[in-house]
Amino acid sequence: MSEIARMRAVVLDCPDPKELADFYAAVLGWKILVDRPDWVSLGLDGSYRLSFQRAEDYRPPEWPSSEHPQQLHLDLTVDDRGKAEAEVLALGATKHPHQPGELDDGFTVFLDPAGHPFCLCDP
Repeated sequence: MSEIARMRAVVLDCPDPKELADFYAAVLGWKILVDRPDWVSLGLDGSYRLSFQRAEDYRPPEWPSSEHPQQLHLDLTVDDRGKAEAEVLALGATKHPHQPGELDDGFTVFLDPAGHPFCLCDP
């Protein structure tokens, strides 16, 4: 099957693009490629980006409620979930009170500093 397009970026709305970009740069070990007041992009090798755009009326998702749904979340693979949990919490993440998986499901749900859900997942 031939491709129609290639993924360029996933973009998250947030109140402070630089703050959220700094959080994910520390989590992923990626570098800031574009740094503007209303738009910041991270990348590693130029193949794809994680970007953040200012939304003045931003409201964080209220997952798992459907009144203001998450619409997307990031699944991030880690080698040691316990160690990674301590590190993301130190960077400003919070552990979500709702954990839909069982202990052996291999993931834990967190909220980034702007309230977007993301999961730390076993390989």
